[in-house]
Amino acid sequence: MPPVVTALRRFPNPRLTGIGAGLFASLTMFVLACLDRLLFDSSELVYGLLFLPVSALTALWVRPADLVTAPISVPIAFAVGVFPISGGSSGFGGQTMALVTALAVHAGWLYGGTLIAGLIASVRKVRHMRARRRYLALQGRTGEGGTGGKERRPVARGAQKVAGAAARAAGPAERPRADGPAERPRASR
Repeated sequence: MPPVVTALRRFPNPRLTGIGAGLFASLTMFVLACLDRLLFDSSELVYGLLFLPVSALTALWVRPADLVTAPISVPIAFAVGVFPISGGSSGFGGQTMALVTALAVHAGWLYGGTLIAGLIASVRKVRHMRARRRYLALQGRTGEGGTGGKERRPVARGAQKVAGAAARAAGPAERPRADGPAERPRASR
């Protein structure tokens, strides 16, 4: 086995839920942005380059049932992380304008990371669907029809005839009417 493959197999392989993947991406980007602010004086290039592998890891580590959340949570994580490096003047308005400007200026990194997460999630979904189809084929089922591989048994005709005969024997007083509630039989005086 090549050394690259053995090195990749040593990486952790967690399976995060959709919320867990979003939290992972958001917290990681926030911490990386704070480190970028301290070490590289809020370099947008460094932040953008660090965003791409975080996007890929988020899409790789989300569990198969929540693959659709990876391309959704990655842009949110970008916005959370860009806040410390956006700069801006003091006050809510200044911070908001700096955040919106940073998101607009660095939309290329945002689109790139979202594209990476979307492609990885799509490939994983297709592979998961093929593996499931292969598994069902080996089990002798097709997965179509909704019966789960079990054959349906026909309903006995005798039970239907008995139910119909009982309804006819009940008479018109006890049968429900189509336009309203059933009439009660009148007591004789």
